[in-house]
Amino acid sequence: MVFDTGAGTSPAAPKGPLSVVFTAPFARQVAVGRWFTVFASFAILTASGATYIFSIYSKTLKSALGYDQQTLNTISFFKDLGANLGVFSGLINEVTPPWVVLAIGAAMNLVGYLMVYLAVDGRTARPPVWLVCLYIFVGANSQSFANTGALVTCVKNFPESRGVVLGILKGFVGLSGAVYTQLYLAFYGDDAKSLILLIAWLPAAISVVFVHTIRIMPYPRRRGGQETSVDPFFCFLYISIGLACYLLVMIVVQKQFAFSHAAYAIAATALLIVLFLPLCVVIKQEYKIHREREIDAANEPPPTITVADAHGLQMSTNSKAEGQQQEQPPPSSSSSCMGSFGGCVKTMFRPPARGEDYTILQALVSVDMLVLFVATICGVGGTLTAIDNMGQIGQSLGYPAKSINTFVSLISIWNYAGRVTSGFASEALLERYRFPRTLMLTVVLLLACAGHVLIALGVPQSLYAASVIIGFCFGAQWPLVFAIISEVFGLKYYSTLYNFGGMASPVGAYILNVLVAGRLYDAEADKQPGGGFAAGSGRDKVCLGVECFKRSFLIITAATAFGAVVSLVLVWRTWSFYKGDIYARFRDGAGDGRLPVEQRRTPEKEDSAPADGTNTKE
Repeated sequence: MVFDTGAGTSPAAPKGPLSVVFTAPFARQVAVGRWFTVFASFAILTASGATYIFSIYSKTLKSALGYDQQTLNTISFFKDLGANLGVFSGLINEVTPPWVVLAIGAAMNLVGYLMVYLAVDGRTARPPVWLVCLYIFVGANSQSFANTGALVTCVKNFPESRGVVLGILKGFVGLSGAVYTQLYLAFYGDDAKSLILLIAWLPAAISVVFVHTIRIMPYPRRRGGQETSVDPFFCFLYISIGLACYLLVMIVVQKQFAFSHAAYAIAATALLIVLFLPLCVVIKQEYKIHREREIDAANEPPPTITVADAHGLQMSTNSKAEGQQQEQPPPSSSSSCMGSFGGCVKTMFRPPARGEDYTILQALVSVDMLVLFVATICGVGGTLTAIDNMGQIGQSLGYPAKSINTFVSLISIWNYAGRVTSGFASEALLERYRFPRTLMLTVVLLLACAGHVLIALGVPQSLYAASVIIGFCFGAQWPLVFAIISEVFGLKYYSTLYNFGGMASPVGAYILNVLVAGRLYDAEADKQPGGGFAAGSGRDKVCLGVECFKRSFLIITAATAFGAVVSLVLVWRTWSFYKGDIYARFRDGAGDGRLPVEQRRTPEKEDSAPADGTNTKE
């Protein structure tokens, strides 16, 4: 027998937006909502890009502590090592909530950069080189904690839009250099020492403010609703474009006119207003979610009560249990090896199909990861070498100090442009034309070669164009690399695999920056009159002329071209995979989160699949 409780009551008249927005329940909805975590991630990541402005204060660090170029590049290497050695933060994030990772990162940032500031400002005894390397390693390593806590969490909260998410979040990281430049000019004036102090306290303060906001949220049962809509990300994109344009205008204006401290303060105030505009998008989106829930509640059918005998109820329960047992997916190698380390070792050379969740060991020993790692070493290592040495490159080619600051800001803005372009464009090309992200990575590496050649040749005024190309290519590589890792190896252990991919940066920086650029620069400086010690420079070794970096960047160009060739191997290996529907598991009908049966091919079988993308079943 079935009893109907009634036809329900007619829904109340909808309230106006203002009567909903300015209420405590709605404020709580915003604060705990999925979209406010995105805004908090913007704030944290915008403040976490201190490693990209090393060239602004590197000259002060070099002269204050009396280092030569190779020593400075060694310190720069430890900065890059710290920023990208995120395996520890990834492993911590696997077993703790994101707020623990963010809190640890805030403490490390404050301690590391504060000690660097005290050493440069002469408030402590002159530390040995190894201790300065340790300080900057600890401070820069906080960036990996911020990235793991905020960015990885957002990717897991929006798995169907990971390319867009990575592009926009990494884009705000790319803008951080230009943002820091404007803020430190407003706070401290043109004082590079105080810039180190700013990057010590500001990221730590922002992480503490939002430490409990960043969290992994369950995927909503309603697919295609406002909670997972991609539309707000386009609004965030338009705001970020406006922010980039504003910063570019300020760079040009400040280069042409002398600004007072009050003018810098006004410019920074306008900058902060733009940075908070994404909060308006969050509020608007949460209001749409509120209205969507009201409509769903109004259209929900009235509850019914079903009465059956005990035997029938027992049969129904048993049938339901049997159905649930049949629907459970078979255990994958990723989950079966969690019981023991021995199980992981046994399955590490038997990976699942591409797109399924690999274990950490399966991913690390795979050919796909090795090829991607080598290509990233060549590509990121070369562009990062150019970014870290931009101050010395400009000085050697005779550019004034003001122009060098312009180069840094240009790199930051085009770093942003590369990140959002590769994120959004690769997502659109993949969705519409099945264009592999791996092939787009090859294109970016080839474009980077042009920037390296411009630096090597030292054509007059070409450093402006080289800064644009280098910044764009450096930024474009990261969303592609991290999206490829998430798509090929799955999201289950993404925290650790994401940070392993980032380790290619310090490896490439050490090879191309320390061993190549640093040594060749000092060798050229030794050939110049006075052994490179210019008058009035103290122990600061200076090299002037095109030859200072010519050989270095010809070698870097060759290494980047080699990386592009290596990346073509990954294009070939993943061609069939990207021609399929790689996001099918997150759509309706794929409730177990696994690939459709027709796409479950092991890497070995997929490598031998036809190039036209024809699926072969296991």
